[in-house]
Amino acid sequence: MSASELIGSSPRLAAILEDVKAVAATDCAVLIQGETGTGKELVARAIHEASARRQHRCVVINCAALPAALVESELFGYERGAFTGAVAPNMGRFQAADRGTLFLDEIGELPIELQPKLLRAIQEQAFERLGSSHTIQVDVRIIAATNQPLGHLVEARRFRMDLYYRLNVFPITLPPLRERTGDVPLLVHHFVRTFASRHRKSIADVPDEVMAALIAYHWPGNIRELQNFIERSVVLTKGAELQAPVAELVNTHGMMPGARTLADAERAHIISVLRETNWTVGGRNGAAARLGLFRTTLIAKMRKLGISRQTARECDHCAHTES
Repeated sequence: MSASELIGSSPRLAAILEDVKAVAATDCAVLIQGETGTGKELVARAIHEASARRQHRCVVINCAALPAALVESELFGYERGAFTGAVAPNMGRFQAADRGTLFLDEIGELPIELQPKLLRAIQEQAFERLGSSHTIQVDVRIIAATNQPLGHLVEARRFRMDLYYRLNVFPITLPPLRERTGDVPLLVHHFVRTFASRHRKSIADVPDEVMAALIAYHWPGNIRELQNFIERSVVLTKGAELQAPVAELVNTHGMMPGARTLADAERAHIISVLRETNWTVGGRNGAAARLGLFRTTLIAKMRKLGISRQTARECDHCAHTES
C-alpha cells in the first residue's frame, strides 16, 4: 500500500502526504487519529511502504476486535501450557513484526491493565511470552490509531499518560470527508473504476446530478461509507451511466448546510475548488483537473450555473450582510 493510493488533491490531504513522507524516513512512533472510515490503516500502510522496513511485515492488531483476555496473548504470544488450550507455542504479533511495523488499531480500546506491559515492550523493544521468563528482543516500529480523543481518556484515567506520550511522538490527524469535499469526485471516479472492473461492468460516466448529491451528503461513515455506497451503486447499474440511489442519502441525512438544491451544491463545490486554485480553470493544477473535468466542460458549467469571481464575491457579501 503506497501513498499513491491515498486519493485526493485537497490541501488537507497534500499536508498529510508530506507528513507520511517525512515520518517514513524515521523509526519514531506515529499516532494516527480520525473518525471511523477516514483511512487510518491506509495511512499506516503507506508509512510502512515508504520506510526502510518495507521489505518486512506490517502486522496489524485491532485492539477493539479481540476479547480483553486474548489481547495479551495475541500481542506477546505464549508458551505451550501457559493456559487451557495452549497446546503449542505461539510467537504473537509483536515478534511477528520484528524488523517491520506493528500497527495497533483502535489503541484506545486496549485494557488499562495491559498498557504497562505494552509501554515496556515499546521502550525496551523486549517482552516475555505468557508462561515464559525468557526475554525476547525485537526491532519493531510502532504505529497506533484511534477514533477516540486519547487526551480525554488520559484525563479520565482510562489510558496511561506515559503510554500516550510514548505513542504520540508524531501525530497525524485525518480530516473527515465532509471537510475535504473537493476530493469526493476523485474518490467517486476511483471507486467506480475499481468496482466496475471487479463486477465486470462498463461504466463510463457519473451523471452531474449524482455527483452533486454525493458532494452534498455529509458522509458520517467517511470514505468507507462512500466506498460501500459506490460499490452498491455499481452493482445496481445497468448501462454505461452510474445509477446511484442518491435519494436515500438526501432522505436520510439531508443536504449539507446552505445547499438547498443539487444545483446549489454543485455551484458551491465548483466555487470552492476555484478559490483553492485562485480561480485558475485550466492547466495541470487548475480547477478543471481537480474536478476531473475537461476545461471546456467546466467553463460550460460555470456559464450554466452563473459562476464568476464577481458573482462569488457578491454571494459572500450577501451572506455577510444577512448574518
